[in-house]
Amino acid sequence: MKLVRFLMKCANETVTIELKNGTIIHGTITSVSPQMNTALRTVKMTARGRDPVALDTINLRGSTIRYYILPDSLPLDTLLIDDAPKPKNKARKEVADKAGVR
Repeated sequence: MKLVRFLMKCANETVTIELKNGTIIHGTITSVSPQMNTALRTVKMTARGRDPVALDTINLRGSTIRYYILPDSLPLDTLLIDDAPKPKNKARKEVADKAGVR
């Protein structure tokens, strides 16, 4: 399973995110896009060397995120199960033909 697909399933979870510039952001995930852009609500943002700032919402560009710190209570075993349907052999062949793979 791709990391982004896993993060998309983490909606309504409270996480801590560290950005590449050292800023720490603590909030509840509202959505994650395929580019890992993340929207949070009820946010506490602490820039390096500054006091924390409370925000209602924030949108983070995926390329600025260093890492997510997930809560210990998160049920990883159920979230990591890949429940997306796999394409059948005929569908795989059609996709490969369109991509030019033979």
